[in-house]
Amino acid sequence: MEFKDYYQILGVEPGAGDSEIKTAYRRLARKYHPDVSKEAGAEDKFKAVNEAYEALRDPQKRAAYDQLRARGYRPGDDVQPPPGGFHGGQGDFDFDEIFAGGGAGGGFSDFFESLFGRQRGGPGGGPGPRPQARGDTRAKLAVPLESVYSGGNVRIGVNGRTLDIKVPKGIKPGQSIRLGKQGNNGGDLYLEIEYAAHPQFEVDGRNILHVLPLAPWEAALGATVSVPTLGGPVELKIPADSESGRKLRLRGRGLPGQPPGDEIVELEILAPRAHSNEQREAYERMRDAFGDDWRRE
Repeated sequence: MEFKDYYQILGVEPGAGDSEIKTAYRRLARKYHPDVSKEAGAEDKFKAVNEAYEALRDPQKRAAYDQLRARGYRPGDDVQPPPGGFHGGQGDFDFDEIFAGGGAGGGFSDFFESLFGRQRGGPGGGPGPRPQARGDTRAKLAVPLESVYSGGNVRIGVNGRTLDIKVPKGIKPGQSIRLGKQGNNGGDLYLEIEYAAHPQFEVDGRNILHVLPLAPWEAALGATVSVPTLGGPVELKIPADSESGRKLRLRGRGLPGQPPGDEIVELEILAPRAHSNEQREAYERMRDAFGDDWRRE
């Protein structure tokens, strides 16, 4: 089993904070998203980024992974978890128990599964069910936000069988779906809902948060820009003289509910890289036009 350096994949240091890891994930997920990127191997890189984020965004998973990484493994090294799991300052980790599974990119690698649980169910190979004393089975089901928005089916594998789970529109994290007699020894299967990580959106209650990159001229002059929503892209009017951090609201574009949530679009002004002499000359003209006085403003 080949060791994976999840910090290296996300391009962050091992001591990076949660916000830095989240920012790196969003940037790389946007870059390699199969619907956007034309780069060779983008889909594999997208999956690798999602797997790394799934491992590092959860404190327990990250602590368990850090224990292994501290043993000096490097990418490409052959490694096997020691029998009985890892033992660290925070106590023993039961990897099956903490596994949440179902990242936005699909199935996970053998390395991820061997640390956090075998792929026995869940969307894209999510968590395997753990037997309970009564024969009931409990597991977490990571549901894509698109399924929460519109409702629909999520396919999982349980005990060698494939089941299509109907996800109610607007279901909340922590709610459970019960499947009668689908657990161990004739017991029931209880699937606790959580939201899968998404490369474009974050969730705040019923609201959806999206960071929209803008070119300097779009922010300065105003523009109409296509913005992704869970219901499909919409056109958003950007007011002139907008600044990074400004938030615009798309009402009713969040998760369903009474009332439905909104989509909050946060503007992020980025300077496109100059790829030609013409583009560099355009930046030089901007420099000459604005000079150094713009900082004082």
